[in-house]
Amino acid sequence: MTHAYHVQRWTRRSVASTALIVALNLALLAGPLLLSANAVDHLTTLFVYVMLAITWNALAGYGGLVSVGQQLFFGFGAYGAIRLSQAGVPVYAALLLGGVSSAVLALIVSSFMLKLRAGEFAIGMWVLAALVQLLVSLDPIVQGATGTSLLALNSFAPAARRADTYWFGLLAMAGVALLLFLLLRSRLGAAVQAIRDNEEAARSVGVQVGRTKRIIFVLAALGAGMAGAVWLATSISFQPNTYFGVQWTAYMIFMTLVGGIGTFEGPILGAILFFAVEAGFGAQGVWYLIGIGAAAVGFALLLPQGIWGWVERRYALRLLPVGYMLNLRGGEAGRQRGFARRPSTKPPAASPASEPS
Repeated sequence: MTHAYHVQRWTRRSVASTALIVALNLALLAGPLLLSANAVDHLTTLFVYVMLAITWNALAGYGGLVSVGQQLFFGFGAYGAIRLSQAGVPVYAALLLGGVSSAVLALIVSSFMLKLRAGEFAIGMWVLAALVQLLVSLDPIVQGATGTSLLALNSFAPAARRADTYWFGLLAMAGVALLLFLLLRSRLGAAVQAIRDNEEAARSVGVQVGRTKRIIFVLAALGAGMAGAVWLATSISFQPNTYFGVQWTAYMIFMTLVGGIGTFEGPILGAILFFAVEAGFGAQGVWYLIGIGAAAVGFALLLPQGIWGWVERRYALRLLPVGYMLNLRGGEAGRQRGFARRPSTKPPAASPASEPS
């Protein structure tokens, strides 16, 4: 039977889902006007988690750069905001520029960090984060482990500060997500994934490996820095041990693994699930952390593609399409909702022998 092949990126379902997500973000703008103070605070926290998850996934899931030191940029984004505010920059401008300062730091350290490979890069990022934490602690403004506060926010009325921080977090999350979405759909995004799959092969077909890795590294740092700035705005206080703690990268890894590494929708789902688990069981203290770790190990062993990765493979469902899909019309593919599926690697089962009559 002759099949008609059609390569497509958008489907009716993905167009509808993307429009729904855009509408949801616009509706969230009314959050401080319609929701309780507690709900507004919780949603702001969720915005931070989404930024952390999608940027770590962009770095590791799409770029193949597995880092356990992204807390470096989370903490530096908050520290940059403190420093800029102390210098007289308006507080929300200082928060925005604090996130940008993490991207600047990433651009600087990329000149030597991106020369490391695999485990060397992962551990090197952790060591660099610890070094920067020590340097920040030596700053007289920070006062060592005692920390400091973003005092400029105290001039705002509590309700106004809560609403402004919510809007700042929402716009930061939407901006980071849109930037990554457009990048991954571009030629640069294809180059990033080619490097992840085989760096030497990508270089052999003309991909500028160093430049491409630097761009995704800097963008991931920008997202983590913006998340750190938003977190600072919600808590006001800044302690280096907290903001540069490795638990932030652990959260990123958990959200990405559970949701689905290497998919765009998966980390968003993982962030929502992590947020729900934290809201329900965060008061359990150390047992909550043990449960998070056990769940991460369980997903890595039993469902390595994550929840959304499993859904995407099982049902060929993509709500925010980054890559392309092969649509086979006719035959078996036509009965499988028009999506091409990977051929099975298992040999066909032998037909049972006919019994003599």
